[in-house]
Amino acid sequence: MADNSMSIPKTYNPKEAEDKWYAYWLKEGFFRSVPDDREPYTIVMPPPNVTGVLHMGHMLNNTIQDVLIRRARMQGKNACWVPGTDHASIATEAKVVAMLKEQGISKKDLTREQFLEYAWEWKEKYGGIILNQLEKLGASCDWERTRFTMEPELSDAVIDTFIRLYRKGYIYRGVRMVNWDPQGRTALSDEEVNRREVNQTLYYVRYAVKGGDSDTPAYLTIATTRPETIMADTAICINPNDPRYAHFRGKTALVPLINREIPIIEDEYVDVEFGTGCLKVTPAHDLNDYELGQKHNLEVIDILNDDGTLNANAQILVGEDRFKARKAVAKLLEEAGLLEKTEPYSSQVGFSERTDAAIEPKLSMQWFCRMQDLAQPALDYVLNGEVKLIPDKFVNTYRHWMENIKDWTISRQLWWGQRIPAWYNAQNEWVVAKTEDEAKSLFEAERKTTEGIRQEDDVLDTWFSSGLWPMSVFDGTRHPENADISYYYPTNDLVTAPEILFFWVARMIIFGHEFRGKAPFKNVYLTGIVRDKQGRKMSKSLGNSPDPIELMEQYGTDGVRVGMLLSSPAGNDLMFDVAYCEQGRNFANKIWNAFRLVKGWDVASIPATPAQREAANWFNHRFNQAMAEIDEHFANYRISDALMATYKLVWDDFCSWYLELVKPAYQQPIAREAFEATKGFFESILKLIHPFMPFISEELWHDELFGGRADGDCCIVADYPNGGAYDDRVLVDFALLQQVVSEIRNLRNAKQLSPKITLPLAINASSGTDFIRYADSIEKMANVSDIRLTSEKPTGTTSFLVGKDEFYVAVAENVDVEAEKERITKEIEYLNGFLKSVNAKLSNERFVQNAKAEIVANEQNKKADAETKIRILTENLASL
Repeated sequence: MADNSMSIPKTYNPKEAEDKWYAYWLKEGFFRSVPDDREPYTIVMPPPNVTGVLHMGHMLNNTIQDVLIRRARMQGKNACWVPGTDHASIATEAKVVAMLKEQGISKKDLTREQFLEYAWEWKEKYGGIILNQLEKLGASCDWERTRFTMEPELSDAVIDTFIRLYRKGYIYRGVRMVNWDPQGRTALSDEEVNRREVNQTLYYVRYAVKGGDSDTPAYLTIATTRPETIMADTAICINPNDPRYAHFRGKTALVPLINREIPIIEDEYVDVEFGTGCLKVTPAHDLNDYELGQKHNLEVIDILNDDGTLNANAQILVGEDRFKARKAVAKLLEEAGLLEKTEPYSSQVGFSERTDAAIEPKLSMQWFCRMQDLAQPALDYVLNGEVKLIPDKFVNTYRHWMENIKDWTISRQLWWGQRIPAWYNAQNEWVVAKTEDEAKSLFEAERKTTEGIRQEDDVLDTWFSSGLWPMSVFDGTRHPENADISYYYPTNDLVTAPEILFFWVARMIIFGHEFRGKAPFKNVYLTGIVRDKQGRKMSKSLGNSPDPIELMEQYGTDGVRVGMLLSSPAGNDLMFDVAYCEQGRNFANKIWNAFRLVKGWDVASIPATPAQREAANWFNHRFNQAMAEIDEHFANYRISDALMATYKLVWDDFCSWYLELVKPAYQQPIAREAFEATKGFFESILKLIHPFMPFISEELWHDELFGGRADGDCCIVADYPNGGAYDDRVLVDFALLQQVVSEIRNLRNAKQLSPKITLPLAINASSGTDFIRYADSIEKMANVSDIRLTSEKPTGTTSFLVGKDEFYVAVAENVDVEAEKERITKEIEYLNGFLKSVNAKLSNERFVQNAKAEIVANEQNKKADAETKIRILTENLASL
């Protein structure tokens, strides 16, 4: 017999298939989408930073998106996946500054235009790396639609949005306490600050009090974690209800080291239990102190430069870094006899989300967006279910954020980004306008000078521009009625990480409602964080994150995609192990080997065997049942469960049962009827696995086994399988058959009998199941013979139960009798012990009376089952 499987390689070569088919899909335009009369299915990619390279989080996020978009494409929808990158103001500017430093160039020595030339040069060189890497992942994006948040059209939309919101009264300018990043030298919004517990030192500092007498201490002791800021103190605050300090009312104190006189004020804000029960007030460097200062009309003294060094207002240690100054001030206090003691202390400290520098609260003139009115509709969309968060456990988090929203600091002290369209004249008066000419006209209309006109130096927060992403990628803010935005908006599914639920998701909903009166998407699938086996978040600094490109080289892209998805339920962290990728690769090899098996068969015009027909009938029903499960998983965004259901259908049902049942005897042909059925099932399986494993499915789809494919007849655009009706009775009966086969195989293993030994089988089918119908299948899978029905146990047989039916296998002549007696005796002893514990429960009146009826019934079933097994084993023992 000819081995037809030899025309395909023995092992699957992922790289060859991946390079070939991705290039072919691009050439044929399968990823391209333009509006037509089909139902649109749209995803906008969360734009990775242009500074980024592919990491495991990107792998997970984009694999899920690709699964969804490929499935929708196969379902006949007009699938559009829009890719792009984000200009990432803080991160990119930091990269460019570092690059210039290596070249001996300082940013401060460059004009804005010169710096931006370097920045664009950097972006063109490195900004597309991650998108190229996503191609390796198999991402079927419409690359012709690739957008960048700082390209002219998108930047234009951002400027228009600023002007619109300003004119509606949502944007304002003012001095407020902001989060200041001394390393990035820019303001940050609250959401860009990561708070974490930090071990610090609590310093107890003595402040001399003026006007004291000999009977009372001449100083107050105040506990602080930030002695470097005492030079900015403008008051000491005591609680008016604290008798310890009543005698200090109305007096003044001297700031240590610099002896500036400050008032002692009273306010119930002071916690009498913390530290010493009195507080130093530093309005320029603490938000709560600022509010206290406003209330009591205190002076504001800022002692820090933008880079976190001390300025001239500090009077001492000018130019010193804030953390070095902390140690230096502590030493000076100790030398002056003003440091009473120190003690360890732990508290929350804010760090920049981008640079990881410790945040400084800082009074600064900034641009803000009023959020309360804008946020309410965005909250309503989620609460009324128009936008579904998946999993819904994040709804409460979202609601808490939106109900407690603060005004958004939208200006950043950077050059890389969309420059705020505000213009100043020589008197520092300002107007908001798109161009300088428009600004001049506005100044003139207000009868103000245009002399010295200049544009605002600050740029907008990157999240301001990315908040427009689902609209701006379709040019929907500048041209709100164009064909693309009218067809693709609102988009369908957004796949992103929970940590940017407020950063990005909420702001897209806000802008979507403001501009189009509709939320920008219907479902938000929130992925988990990719962690290592120890539960640590994967990061370069920990060295626990594998290189995704290397993983794909080693295990094949399909293998890695499967490995990522097998353990990634929505919203729950993924404990990643390279073993999952190995499992994915093994799955691809299993499919490949199954294909080689089928292709190796010779086909003849002979009748199909009963086993082949029953197998085809069962698998048809099983496939339809699995499709119903898989479709339900997708409907509920249980992508991992959908893959696992697919995995079990292919590996267990198709490979381990169906193919074993239908394959012909050694060197014998297969009936054409069985072969055609198998080919049909295989085609359906290839279509089913395609969204998860696009490359191996496309590779096998084009094999000559299927009679050759016309150009364009590709798996990527084949009809996704539709599950038909299925008969539960067929599935239940076949499940019984599988149990019978498994029991016989277990019996062989227990008795150490070779699978080649044929064993007679008798059945007492008290349930009425027609096992004779499946006789051919049981004989083939369990290597039994002479299957017959009986009402009594034949002599010399060993029996077992499947449901209510008893099966008898003649094994005595092939068994070591003494060893078998020992095995059965031990099993009877175990069951007797188990039965004793069950009987003890059932004889306990309190248990029977108080337990739920179903629990009692379950114990009674356990008793009956154990008694039946003991009876059968006792009979087996007696027959030896």
